[in-house]
Amino acid sequence: MATSNIRTYPLGFIQTNCYIVSNAEKQCLIFDPGGEGEKLISELHRLKLKPLAILLTHAHFDHIGAVDEVRDAYTIPVYIHTAEKKWLLDPSKNGSAKYAEIPSISGKEADIILNNESELQIGNFHFQLLHTPGHSPGSLTFYFEEDGFAVVGDTLFQNSIGRTDLPGGNEEQLMKAIHTKLLTLPETTIIYPGHGPASTIEDEMEKNPFLNGF
Repeated sequence: MATSNIRTYPLGFIQTNCYIVSNAEKQCLIFDPGGEGEKLISELHRLKLKPLAILLTHAHFDHIGAVDEVRDAYTIPVYIHTAEKKWLLDPSKNGSAKYAEIPSISGKEADIILNNESELQIGNFHFQLLHTPGHSPGSLTFYFEEDGFAVVGDTLFQNSIGRTDLPGGNEEQLMKAIHTKLLTLPETTIIYPGHGPASTIEDEMEKNPFLNGF
């Protein structure tokens, strides 16, 4: 029986999907607040939700633009993989220095560094942490088994896969992560990517040309 509800908010310069996962107790987790922090905070107020944490699938600029604004508004911890623990502080690592049309992002360090694949418990939320590198070295997937969905960041998309031409990208790692960590999940699992619409493991196994050699 599902216990969590997920809402999608495309935010920031390239409409990166921010996800709010909430429960019946009005607690919530925030995934990848990429921008428009004021808009996100207003929505949290409207829904009367109590944020417990910010979790990052990875630390490219379009996924972290509102991290500090939201963290400071609620005094909540930010979780990140150890491979990208310095990226929040460094515009050259998070990619924001590359684009003149966007402000450089140089924020504070994450509060909690994730090292190993494990099960996490935050408040009443229970989920699995999967390391899915390739798009970036610290890319993470957050798998909510009981609720039948996974927040996959920029690792896998509807009919596509994450790009690997950015610093730290590795196509071999990406394909291995997709095949060994994601495609092994139940086929009914809904995947929520960093951009674009949700999909399912079954649909990507059957229709994704990058995985099927079409």
